[in-house]
Amino acid sequence: GDVVPVNTDLIPNYADVFEGLKNKPWNSVDGKAYGVPHGRGANLLVYNTEAGAAPSSIVDMFSPDSPYAGKISVYDSPIYIADAAIYLMATQPELGITNPYALDQTQFDAAIAALETQKGIVGQYWALYTDQQAALEKGTVTLGTTWQVIVNLAKANGAKIDSTLHNEGATGWSDTWMVSSKAKHPNCAYKWLNHIISPQANAGVAEWFGEAPSNAKSCALTADPNHCATFHADDEDYFSKVYYWTTPTKDCLDGRDVECVPYSEWVNAWNKLRA
Repeated sequence: GDVVPVNTDLIPNYADVFEGLKNKPWNSVDGKAYGVPHGRGANLLVYNTEAGAAPSSIVDMFSPDSPYAGKISVYDSPIYIADAAIYLMATQPELGITNPYALDQTQFDAAIAALETQKGIVGQYWALYTDQQAALEKGTVTLGTTWQVIVNLAKANGAKIDSTLHNEGATGWSDTWMVSSKAKHPNCAYKWLNHIISPQANAGVAEWFGEAPSNAKSCALTADPNHCATFHADDEDYFSKVYYWTTPTKDCLDGRDVECVPYSEWVNAWNKLRA
């Protein structure tokens, strides 16, 4: 393999990592950690506060008769197919989706169909955060999938916006530092793993990157004293509603004994959708 398990006993600062980030499907296999968590964040719903009542559902992102039609902003990435899967979990429960990254062919086709329908009401697909920030500030988009850091930047420039974690739950991410199986200096790698999740370093990188830190002690050291509150760093109930980005594989991640659609086919389908 490309990476090796890590011995967390050799990483003293790992003890202070939030429990909600330990031994998870995206950073561990069979109970073995394959890295240390760097931080985490949620993909939020951003909305223009002057465009009407605050939305609470992902449905407004997909419904053909959405009041935001034509001014909807969508993250331009194959992994966004998982957002469509969350929409289907709420609106078509008969599909039986329980994990938005574990889609069999029928479920996957339904997600792509939802995205094809959504395409007619999308005003912007964004890959660079600055593109969405600019659109929010101009008011050319009034609803979209966003990151908290984009909301912060746009608000600071006067954008009339706010954000929420929609009722159905949201996708999100947790970054992990790992060790290459070909590492020539694993001792040095371990020193880095311990450093990057140390309270001071983790506080700095979390603010720079725009996410919640992974070390609980970092919250007392952020330059912005409200950083951890803004990013819900210690709110496990909040993050329990987040489906963290996980690479889809043929072996269904939800444990079903059927074949799921692997990420390579997510990429192909997304490229076709965006063509």
